[in-house]
Amino acid sequence: MLAALLRLAARLPLPVLHLLGKAAGRLVYAFPGRYRRRLQANCRQAGYDDPAFFRRAAGHAGAMILETPRVWLHPADCLARCTVDDEQLLRAAHAEGRGVLYLTPHLGCFEITARYMAGLGPLTVMFRPPRQAFLEPLMKESRELPGLHAVPANMKGVREFVRAFRQGQSVGMLPDQVPSGGDGVWAPFFGRPALTMTLAGKLARQSDVPVIVTAAERLPKGRGWRIHNLRLPEPLPEDPAALAALINQSMETLIRRFPEQYLWGYNRYKIPHDAPPIPTESTP
Repeated sequence: MLAALLRLAARLPLPVLHLLGKAAGRLVYAFPGRYRRRLQANCRQAGYDDPAFFRRAAGHAGAMILETPRVWLHPADCLARCTVDDEQLLRAAHAEGRGVLYLTPHLGCFEITARYMAGLGPLTVMFRPPRQAFLEPLMKESRELPGLHAVPANMKGVREFVRAFRQGQSVGMLPDQVPSGGDGVWAPFFGRPALTMTLAGKLARQSDVPVIVTAAERLPKGRGWRIHNLRLPEPLPEDPAALAALINQSMETLIRRFPEQYLWGYNRYKIPHDAPPIPTESTP
């Protein structure tokens, strides 16, 4: 039943989906609870302390959820609604022939960026099975696109990433997911230490590929998305902590462009049970 509802929702016009999603997101935020407190705390950590900002951020979280089935099931229509201000940056990186590592934070519509980049050349991305089993057929259908290759989030997937780079192809990852303790280092994120994955940096340095942080800004009135890109300066830092800090700083730069569209309710400052101690000098 829920899968059928999602397929039905995917048929709705994008402006309607965004309108309904924002209303639903604000409604969820209106109820006191852990989500509301976390969203407020994370916004304040980044310097956004306006209650109206909190509500808009919650609304965009809802819009992100409702637009996802449409991006999954009607990618051609959604891609036709994308614009890129700095497409030359992307084409120049591909022209180097080394492959590209795309890092897509939880900002704007992160589902559309992978589909757009796959149109520039073969792209390998990681996926995790959804917690809700009814979503698996929809997710599988959404991954069956020309140029888009999905691999599991495990060592087999990492080997596929390395293979893609050796063939001069591109890879896409979410860089702001909280890793397990053994796979991350502490790096500042909006002035607070956040456990940050080292996998992205290791892959970039070992494979000698350009790194582009990318995000799709949700445009007003359901007009579509504008894709923003930042290329990390080379050579990349050798120290894993310094490279993680550079990636976080680049994400901050993109987030500042349209901050209400970051997923502030995500538990970015989570401390896994096996996490290393937070460095005293990094503690605010």
